[in-house]
Amino acid sequence: MAAIKNVPQTAQSSNFAQISPANGVVTLFGYNSSASVDRGHLVLNDGVGMNRRQGRFARVRHGLKRLVVIGSTGMVTFEALRWLSDQDAAFVMLDRDGSVLAVTGPVGPSDARLKRAQSLAHHSGVAVQITRRIISEKLEGQEMIARDILRDLAVAHAVASFRGSLESAKSTQDIRQIESQAAQIYWSLWRDLPVNFPTADLNRIPQHWRTFGTRKSPITGSPRLAVNPANAMLNYVYALLESEARLAAAAVGLDPGIGFLHVDTDARDSLACDLMETCRPHVDAFLLEWIMSQPLRREWFFEQRDGSCRLMAPFAVSLSESAPAWRQLLAPITDWVSRVLWSTVRHNGRRTPAPTHLTQSHRRDAKGEPHLRSATLPRPPRLCRICGANVTNGYDRCASCKVVVCTQKLVKAAERGRTISHSPKAEAKRAESRRKHAAAEKAWKPSDQPGWLDEETYRRKIQPRLAEVTVPTMRATLGISKAYATCIRCGKRVPHPRHWQTLARLVGIVDR
Repeated sequence: MAAIKNVPQTAQSSNFAQISPANGVVTLFGYNSSASVDRGHLVLNDGVGMNRRQGRFARVRHGLKRLVVIGSTGMVTFEALRWLSDQDAAFVMLDRDGSVLAVTGPVGPSDARLKRAQSLAHHSGVAVQITRRIISEKLEGQEMIARDILRDLAVAHAVASFRGSLESAKSTQDIRQIESQAAQIYWSLWRDLPVNFPTADLNRIPQHWRTFGTRKSPITGSPRLAVNPANAMLNYVYALLESEARLAAAAVGLDPGIGFLHVDTDARDSLACDLMETCRPHVDAFLLEWIMSQPLRREWFFEQRDGSCRLMAPFAVSLSESAPAWRQLLAPITDWVSRVLWSTVRHNGRRTPAPTHLTQSHRRDAKGEPHLRSATLPRPPRLCRICGANVTNGYDRCASCKVVVCTQKLVKAAERGRTISHSPKAEAKRAESRRKHAAAEKAWKPSDQPGWLDEETYRRKIQPRLAEVTVPTMRATLGISKAYATCIRCGKRVPHPRHWQTLARLVGIVDR
């Protein structure tokens, strides 16, 4: 039997893009993402379909601080986790709904006495002190947002009054109640906040996507499973903040699960949730600046079958770049909590100051170095408000849409001009002007005109020199309209002979 000829197969090629850190963060998304080690290099792969990305990082000058994985398809080897640990880089795994699945990173020195003091904080009384400061900073940030960004002084004063009542709170339960009442007033201010999309996307946008709405999802009755883009963005950035709070607590030797404000529940790190309360207003301000200054693209989000809204992976990558800023904002409060707990512990019969692992305040003070600089957040991309394309900073429309908008504005301006010019007031003004000029022409006599000044002289000597005379000067001297003066100046119209002698004087021709 003759051999069967093989059917030719078309070679499949993938489009590989380079993975590089943005603000020290690398985010993997898509399907079959992987992190492994090859010859001492960290090798990363991700992507969707044939559009894949690859990255290879050496142990020196890699610039990687956080590896964030979105989703649960793929693999991470033990060697990759060891590589990240050796380089003091953290690994964060987030679900597609924004919840935190796993966090691992550099862990500070463990001291059983510090964790014991953390466990006994409610008995020693420091839990109320810590909780009061955390909620005080949170309410201060919410007051600033209500006053300076959302411009509502009534809500700002209400939040400030709740903040003032924290001093009289005797327990964490009282502080929790005050925070809950302030939150109801604060989030009510967000309910009708408009969320803008490009004009080209409006026919594909559900109506409830165009406002912020409430923080409670109609699906769960809680912030989980948000049903519009603004709340989905907020949930995702809150998840990044929670992961950074877990890493910060572990870095100073605290147990992320033993909190003071949040009650103990299954599958929640209460201390991480406590620490992130102080930074929530910073996340809120970040989101407000984004949605109030720039539109959102429809392609950044998708709606699941239950109505919940999810972020597309490329857009989630851009939000993940804010993680270093949240880490920097969490450092002072985390070190302060550690110092307060450390102050309740005696070391060899004497009290010693707690180390400042995150802010390095003791080392900076000893060396006279400046303290941490303010955090830098990524800027939202500038988009065309009509088609959603990227535009240059300082503009809100792309070049093609700008032509259409300018044309529409000119048409509307012309229509408005025609309407105004034919109004009763304008008609009466023109009639009065016509009567005035008719009377002047009737009173003028040709004998008053010099003999040398005729139409030929005007066209040959006076008209060419009118270009030296401005339209406002000609209009004020002759008492005519701006349009008529412009036509005389450019030679389109020959004025009445009674104006020739005045125009001759304007161009410097004296009587003969």
